[in-house]
Amino acid sequence: MVVGLSSPPAASLVLLGLFLVERCVELAISRAHTRRSAGRKAGGAFAWGGLVALHVGLLVLPPLEAALLGTRAPRALLVAAILAALAAQALRYWCIASLGRAWNARAQVDPGLGVVDRGPYRWIRHPNYLAVLIEFVALPAAFGAWRSLLLLNLLHAPWIARRILLEERLLADFNDTEGNTLA
Repeated sequence: MVVGLSSPPAASLVLLGLFLVERCVELAISRAHTRRSAGRKAGGAFAWGGLVALHVGLLVLPPLEAALLGTRAPRALLVAAILAALAAQALRYWCIASLGRAWNARAQVDPGLGVVDRGPYRWIRHPNYLAVLIEFVALPAAFGAWRSLLLLNLLHAPWIARRILLEERLLADFNDTEGNTLA
């Protein structure tokens, strides 16, 4: 049942704006790194296109649900969602700093760079994906958009699981043949 258009809370919209800016910065960093890389990608154009569509959905569906259905997060949930989103961004940029020029959004693995085991990679194999998973909960939660949260995560989980599997295969191939590890 559509209640009518309503304006989502300002804090949710500010968070959405920060996500938009962050994605643009992330893509610029990724482009610069992939241009200089001689690596192979974990998945093809379809895999990349699907992830882009899911991330666009993350930025569009929660505010749309809030506007059309009037959903709102209780204040405590909104604050928790904002804090979780900020923690996810801190983790992402720690990943980017730790991987250096090896980091990119396309899961392109350069055999000349080796496997990184510093920063958050010392404790978690794919901390960047953990940051993404947190975002896929935090942003819809900030809008009280539980329908978007469920739909996006049901679609995203198998996609990211496949991407991690493909990336692991590339890393294993390069590690086996080169014995590369960056400490």
